[in-house]
Amino acid sequence: MDCTPATPQRLTDRKRAAIVAAAIDEFLASGFDATSMDRIAARASVSKRTVYNHFPSKEALFASILCQLWDASATADAPGYRAGEPLRAQLVELLMRKLRLLNDEAFFKLARVAIAAGIHSPERARDMVARIGEREEDLTVWVRAAAADGRLKATDPAFASQQLHGVVKAFAFWPQVAMGQPPLDEAQQRQVAESSADLFLARYA
Repeated sequence: MDCTPATPQRLTDRKRAAIVAAAIDEFLASGFDATSMDRIAARASVSKRTVYNHFPSKEALFASILCQLWDASATADAPGYRAGEPLRAQLVELLMRKLRLLNDEAFFKLARVAIAAGIHSPERARDMVARIGEREEDLTVWVRAAAADGRLKATDPAFASQQLHGVVKAFAFWPQVAMGQPPLDEAQQRQVAESSADLFLARYA
């Protein structure tokens, strides 16, 4: 068997992983603005050209890291809407998945870096928020499907899901970012998920 094509791919994957790991260290240590692609390349022991081959800009690299952390926080793909099953149980499951992400230390630290960077550059902040917003689409898809099935009165699924994200983040994100409060433990996450689902369903079910 000829395995020649697979070897460069494995090397490419290793270099990409090294770049991501180096970038995480640099962003956490120095912040977004003070981190350069040169420093990331040096820490990853690759050339600057190699970094740009994988990521066209520092913004793209940072957004990619946040998305990878989102993906790593979930043990499986987000569950889709299941007709005939209780809405509350499905919704709590989706919210617990989100809360596990918000409790991820690496994601939380990098989110703080992103927010700090966004204060100085609103345009950059909008781009990062848009990229992260793409990772919250699973809840909107679920709401849209439940509404199409006649089980939710949500004429604007994106707006409804954004309301729910806001409720969750009021307990499990913004207090930790803005006021230095500790992450929620498992029991607190469950409480937020269940109470938020009840509030949402009281309005839309």
